[in-house]
Amino acid sequence: MEYMDYIKIGLEGEEPLKLILRGRVDKTKEDKVGVVEVVFATLYKKKTEEKINNLINNNDDSESYYMVYSVPFDTDLTKFAHYPSIEIGKEDLL
Repeated sequence: MEYMDYIKIGLEGEEPLKLILRGRVDKTKEDKVGVVEVVFATLYKKKTEEKINNLINNNDDSESYYMVYSVPFDTDLTKFAHYPSIEIGKEDLL
């Protein structure tokens, strides 16, 4: 699957809460650190679609990676096989 296919899955999900996550590597004076952060949350698919397109198309930081998730309320997300997350591998930190 391509990157935008995964975005579409998040946008089309039936769960009410739409989250946009950003994964990036921050460089400090001594090291690099992987950061995953929630950058947008809404109940509206259209707002999510507009925001993710804006973030992707105006991404000044080529190191950032965005993903959309559709999640239910009042649920322990760690019980799912895959929940909102972005993997930052060791090779990204070298």
